Amino acid sequence: MDDTPACVDPLAEKHRVEFGDAYDLLNFVSEDEARRAKAFRNEILVEIASEIKFRNKRTKPVYRGISRGCELCGTGSWSCLFVNGKCNCRCFYCPAEQRVVGLPTTNTLTFPKVQDYVDYIGQFDFRGVSISGGEPLLTLDTTLKFITAVKRKFGDRTYLWIYTNGTLVDRDALARLRDAGINEIRFDIGATEYSLKKARLAVGLIDHVTVEIPAVPEDYDVLKGKLHEMSESGISFLNLHQLRLTPYNRYNLLDRNYTYLHGEHPTVLESELTALKLMRHAAEDRIPLALNYCSYVYKNRFQRAAARRRCGLLIRSPHEDVTENGYIRSLYVEGPADALDSLAESLSRSGHPAGSWRSAKEKGRFFFSSTGGHAMTLDNLRLGVAYYDSRLVQSISYRNPFKEIRLNRNRSIFAERTRASNDMEIPECQRAVFEALVFGEGEPVPIADMEGPLDQILRYETVEPDLQDYS
Repeated sequence: MDDTPACVDPLAEKHRVEFGDAYDLLNFVSEDEARRAKAFRNEILVEIASEIKFRNKRTKPVYRGISRGCELCGTGSWSCLFVNGKCNCRCFYCPAEQRVVGLPTTNTLTFPKVQDYVDYIGQFDFRGVSISGGEPLLTLDTTLKFITAVKRKFGDRTYLWIYTNGTLVDRDALARLRDAGINEIRFDIGATEYSLKKARLAVGLIDHVTVEIPAVPEDYDVLKGKLHEMSESGISFLNLHQLRLTPYNRYNLLDRNYTYLHGEHPTVLESELTALKLMRHAAEDRIPLALNYCSYVYKNRFQRAAARRRCGLLIRSPHEDVTENGYIRSLYVEGPADALDSLAESLSRSGHPAGSWRSAKEKGRFFFSSTGGHAMTLDNLRLGVAYYDSRLVQSISYRNPFKEIRLNRNRSIFAERTRASNDMEIPECQRAVFEALVFGEGEPVPIADMEGPLDQILRYETVEPDLQDYS
């Protein structure tokens, strides 16, 4: 009898633990469903190919443009401040409870003092700031203090926008937001049965008025009819999101018989198809409304990569690089001491500063940056790489290397690094492919041709392209 355990899907196991007794009630996509859905998605994308452009490695399809805020999000030059954690609506799709005001927070860092947040924006040279919640208008005075302080310090260099469900919006609140410096206001009209009344009120008072909603599959016909109404109302942009499942909203979503996709977090298959169908309708009817689909994989990949990259650039050593995906790359070769000495000499002769390499002869290793790889001959040496993750934290754990970042005299935050991979030696048969990827030497190798260790390395090096794989 064969006692070999069957292959276990790590994502499925992760989700089984995360969702507990609800997991067995979830309808995850079958192979046949995935194949049909992929064919349907491809059919839509082919039909609208001449009308849309893809951004961020084909994870974000765009029809007629996106806002400046979305551009800054895509480049990682943006900070989202959750000014409170309380909402006055109970949308079925909300991913979190949102019942406590709490402290203003971004990326797990709290900012009870406005000036500390302003200094944080300056430290990382953010060019965009969004104010979210909860519902930011529940704490309007606090919201205005942050907006005013950021605008006073950075002026037009910083683009400011705010998210709201619209229930507390009136002309006075809009005028105060405008005077404080808001450039754009985004309405989740899904919270108000898709009413555009409050969004129309903002047109003419705020420079850019956006509708930002999840693509709810059963509301497709309603949303389809709203596209013309948004355009005629002076709405600048429509941002469509993909529904995702969380431990908080799981029972609400279970009632709706959706099909789920495995990923870092489960997402709703029909939601993505609904967003693309709405994009197709806008293109077919030539509706003059800028519309984009903000897929979950776009947000998950690019926003996380940007956060890693910001921190990684602060805490990396001079001989290390930060990859496109935000991981710290530590390159090394192994060999005899005299060979390592000659590498240091060749780098010195070619003008590379001493800090751009590190010799650890006691370990038989020589560490160097990717730019140094161009100036050295690595033949007959073993080539390896390791990757490190990094994050910003409020206090030191003392378990990992860290660096203090002083925002001002009274406030510091810390960059902390952790191991993301083991040391990985590059097999001789794959060195040319690795060097093309990391050093930019030789012909680029198609991602599909990478296998073995390089397949693992690739996820640390690059942000994965394309919309989510349904299989």
